[in-house]
Amino acid sequence: MDPNVTETAVTYPHLRVSGSAFERGVSYGKQARERVERSIEGYAQVLLAGAGLEWSGVRELAKRFEDPIGAFGSVYLDELRGIAEGAGVDLLDILAINVRTEIMYSAKARDAAALRMAECTSYALVPAPGESSPVIIGQNWDWLVHCFETVVVLESERLDGPNFVSVVEAGLLAKLGMNSAGLGLVTNALVTDADLGDPGVPFHVLLRAILDCETVSEALATLQRSPRSSSANFLVAHEDGSALDIEAAPGDYSRLFLVDPTGPYLHTNHFLSDRFDGRDVSLWAMPDSPVRFGRVRAASKEDAPLDAQRMMTLMADHAGFPDSVCCHPNPHHAPTEQGATVASVVMEPGTRTMWMADGQPCSRSFRRIDYAEFLSPSPR
Repeated sequence: MDPNVTETAVTYPHLRVSGSAFERGVSYGKQARERVERSIEGYAQVLLAGAGLEWSGVRELAKRFEDPIGAFGSVYLDELRGIAEGAGVDLLDILAINVRTEIMYSAKARDAAALRMAECTSYALVPAPGESSPVIIGQNWDWLVHCFETVVVLESERLDGPNFVSVVEAGLLAKLGMNSAGLGLVTNALVTDADLGDPGVPFHVLLRAILDCETVSEALATLQRSPRSSSANFLVAHEDGSALDIEAAPGDYSRLFLVDPTGPYLHTNHFLSDRFDGRDVSLWAMPDSPVRFGRVRAASKEDAPLDAQRMMTLMADHAGFPDSVCCHPNPHHAPTEQGATVASVVMEPGTRTMWMADGQPCSRSFRRIDYAEFLSPSPR
């Protein structure tokens, strides 16, 4: 399947790492040193302006997560230590940017007006049993404008699990991506009044752990395994047609809520499951979320079926501008709170193909990246 898209001249750096968890981290940190430094600088500015936190205080808050991460999976702590060594920074700086969600959204849970930021629109197109159309999964990743200077495409060749590709901020373990087991992952931030930053397994560690999984059921089990620190939506789909949209609130396995799709899997930044029984702060913090959700849901009800090409077009939608599906900086927000679509990604796990707009899809062409060889299935 080729949507006949062209390659843009401006691309985010691609990093390829291999070896043990620590070795991969060291290589990642070395290759992305300047962008890791920019990530640290960016979040120091954001958290000072938005939450009144000096970086020394952020580091102290981050240190509380070291033990929960190590208990959940020592390999993830090894990767973080490797990134710090490779980038020539302290482990606490790397921990801090990897728990930025827990720190930032605890401020939102206490006072949603304190931080207003752009967020994401995600989707998965899964054929009904017996149909031959491919599984498509993707999202517009909307986040802070300093991320135009920090995003990388991380290609991880593993000795201890499936290879994976993740589009991620430099220094963070993972974000959206897919792996050699045929699993694709996209995500959305959510906020409840229980997002108080209590130590647990952080959001970005969970994203990284899902990219270790070989099935959708294993991804759900991973989210159930240990108490989580923050809310989020995890949308996972496999090349075999299985998929789950899992809304998570802070806490244990009992605080996971499955979304029943009435068509394509679609999600923005508020809770959709009718089983959710908490207090959703998301709409207060991200009031554009239902507008974006309405736009993608309206498109799903049209006669023409959704496919990769239509999703690329839809991700450039400007209804509700500037806080639209294709997000642009809002001049009414403080500079450290302004957001934009920093990348738009479409993935076809079955062919290990990724289409990526390196920035806003209204102005950046999607480029096709063939990962068929790198993400070829591991022999069983």
